[in-house]
Amino acid sequence: MMAARDTREEAPRGVARLLFAPGIGPLFWGKVVSTSGIWVHNIVAAIVAFQVSGSAFVVGAVSAAQFLPQLVLSPLSGKLTDHGDPRRQIVLGRLVVGAGSGGLAVWIWLAGGVGGLPGATPVLVASLVVGLGVVLGGPAQQTIVPDLIRPGELAAAMALNSAPMTVARAAGPALGALVAAAAGPALAFTISAGASVAFAVVVQLMIPRPPRHAPRGADLSVRAALKHLRRDPASVLLLVGVAAAGIGGDPALTLAPALTEQLGGGPHLIGWITSSFGIGAGIGFLVFSLAHKRTGLPGLACAGLAATALGLAAASFSPGTGWVLASLTAAGIGLTLSVTSLSTLLQDRTPGMLRGRIMALWFAAFLGGRPFAAALNGFLADTVSVTAALLVTGAFVALVAAACRPAKLRRPASEA
Repeated sequence: MMAARDTREEAPRGVARLLFAPGIGPLFWGKVVSTSGIWVHNIVAAIVAFQVSGSAFVVGAVSAAQFLPQLVLSPLSGKLTDHGDPRRQIVLGRLVVGAGSGGLAVWIWLAGGVGGLPGATPVLVASLVVGLGVVLGGPAQQTIVPDLIRPGELAAAMALNSAPMTVARAAGPALGALVAAAAGPALAFTISAGASVAFAVVVQLMIPRPPRHAPRGADLSVRAALKHLRRDPASVLLLVGVAAAGIGGDPALTLAPALTEQLGGGPHLIGWITSSFGIGAGIGFLVFSLAHKRTGLPGLACAGLAATALGLAAASFSPGTGWVLASLTAAGIGLTLSVTSLSTLLQDRTPGMLRGRIMALWFAAFLGGRPFAAALNGFLADTVSVTAALLVTGAFVALVAAACRPAKLRRPASEA
């Protein structure tokens, strides 16, 4: 009787049981709240930047300011994760994020409202601080997941790890736009700051300190991670796919104000355009849970990138609000399928002692391309058209989808 109970307890758990399991459960729920808060910041920062400038390029610059630190500092953050305490990094990172959003809320209150701001500079500065906090704790959030689960649970855990991003993308923008319209941007930024601080408290109190992966004398340089990638081209392709997925997610944020103006909508539509992508990402989570064992992760990764590309291309025609929302929902489904599949494949083939640095490169790939994508999308929307911006991004994602054929993603490291 006792042996049977022990076997059941050690059996791999599905997504439903992991939701309430010690460690991974609190991490999931805390990330839902915190990431929703970051998306509140993202959409309200875009709204405020567009209000004070009237330029999609300035909105893109605000996004670039937030995502640029992830491109530059992710390798250093990953090195610290392998060498130090990932839990501490997550806590400190979210406190910095809270300081960025909270500081902007105070600035707006002291200025007497958005009209009193000296242009978009405060939004740029606050978004830069938020980006620094995200990169400080982001790689650690990815690295800690395998330490909180049993063998055989990685695919379910990575789907669960991706779900907060999808839930937040659906709820955060709509909530942020609603609060900003009803009560003002300052309150929206205060809510964003409170969500990040709450997550820091949850991590500190409820998530165990993970074991350190690197033995004494191990090479903890970023160069060691790059050397591993040279021996494993499939991992490089996985990172390229993650980068394409991240770039494919940018238009739903950067182009939302310009798309709303083109469609003749109000501030609420800005939130719904961004949230439609997030709603699709949430649907993608359900599709992944049902299909990954039958279809296989490499096939889902390629199909997800293709769906994102097609959704963006369809949205570029923008015959009406319903069409745009449906197209971006399809693109969001593709984002979840591709990112979750690519991330699981990468985690599965990465040695534990390199996990922090490799997942830091994952982080840089997923978010590091966003500054360039945001700047390009804003520039194209201002100088050519919103349609051109959507088509260019969709074409790039489609090219990467063609490169990420399942056979390429299945290639073992020994063939490198």
